[in-house]
Amino acid sequence: MREEDFGICPYVTVQKLLSGKWTLIILFLLAKKTMRFSELQREIPRLTQATLTKQLRTLEKDGLIIRTVYNQIPPKVEYSLSDMGEKFKPVIKSLKDWGDEYIMFSKKRDCTKL
Repeated sequence: MREEDFGICPYVTVQKLLSGKWTLIILFLLAKKTMRFSELQREIPRLTQATLTKQLRTLEKDGLIIRTVYNQIPPKVEYSLSDMGEKFKPVIKSLKDWGDEYIMFSKKRDCTKL
């Protein structure tokens, strides 16, 4: 598969959309509720401000999230899932379920090594 297959092959497209290190975590958090930048930073303390900014811009450019700016002082900006991002919620749930199963699987494998 080639990168130029983005937008043609569904697997290449999804892999490219989810390629950011923190993309899944950000989408997971926004699937629970609309959040401000500072809230996202608190939830992911190891994520730098620059990286969070870059990931949010990419997700917005890709149409997965919406950035809403409120015309007030001090400025208020919120992030939420777009309609396409909302359609990703069942995928997030499936990934969580698979991750839970894999964790149990790997624990059982570790026990057999003893």
